[in-house]
Amino acid sequence: MTAHEQTTRPLLRGARIPRVGMGTWPLVGDECAAMVEKAVDLGYRLFDTAEKYGNEDAVGAGLRASGIPRSEVFITSKFNKENHSVDGVKRAYDSALEAIGVDYLDLYLIHWPVPALDRYVDAWRGLVQLQEQGLVKAIGVSNFTVHHIDRIVEATGVFPDVDQIQLSVDIARVEQREYHRAHGIQTEAWSPLGRGGPLLSDPVVGRIAAGHGKSPAQVLLRWHLDEEIVPVPRAMTHEQLAQNIDIFDFTLTPEELALLGSFDRGERAARDPDDPANGH
Repeated sequence: MTAHEQTTRPLLRGARIPRVGMGTWPLVGDECAAMVEKAVDLGYRLFDTAEKYGNEDAVGAGLRASGIPRSEVFITSKFNKENHSVDGVKRAYDSALEAIGVDYLDLYLIHWPVPALDRYVDAWRGLVQLQEQGLVKAIGVSNFTVHHIDRIVEATGVFPDVDQIQLSVDIARVEQREYHRAHGIQTEAWSPLGRGGPLLSDPVVGRIAAGHGKSPAQVLLRWHLDEEIVPVPRAMTHEQLAQNIDIFDFTLTPEELALLGSFDRGERAARDPDDPANGH
């Protein structure tokens, strides 16, 4: 296995996704660009942005400032519900390319299914068309549950490469991940450190971290790697940014994985994409 293969995971249609990424929300403007440039220097190669974040341009600026060749980074973006149509997806994609300053994306996602709008199947058809035309390397969804994915596959016969969902040790999405594994879908985690500080200050996490000479955040992110999940944590400081990718020199024991597995609060702890209050 090459070093590249050790730090990436294969996707359904041939692309390879880095095993950990930089989540860029809520960074914008010069602050976002500077953090992206620093992230490249620290070894990040996966950058996650979105139309909703308002920072696609800043992510592009940071990548250009870093001097890294386009072929060496994996850029993901997502589009909003206003573009849930075949033509809308192409318009959104072209707009994203212009904002970021690139001629293709590695991964493009439907940000939320927004079932009340009932147009996510058309949005998926638009993504499938982009991929079939060779305009994007991989296509996927975000915040889709099993029944949403079943519906788009029934309509098109095409499974997503990736489903990016809210996921952390306390919102472990076990059944969802089993479905992903059965169909070759890569699970990607937003908010992998949890919403706020409870996980980072938990004494069990702290003890595991001390045993490995690592921080609680590094233990929580290592859990994702050991579970074959791609985390995209955000960072607000250079220290956090550096810690979040420094997770490849240790592994968790079966006992530690079991301890962390006991944190799961179940599916209902996650934001419900079928709730009209969620999604954009």
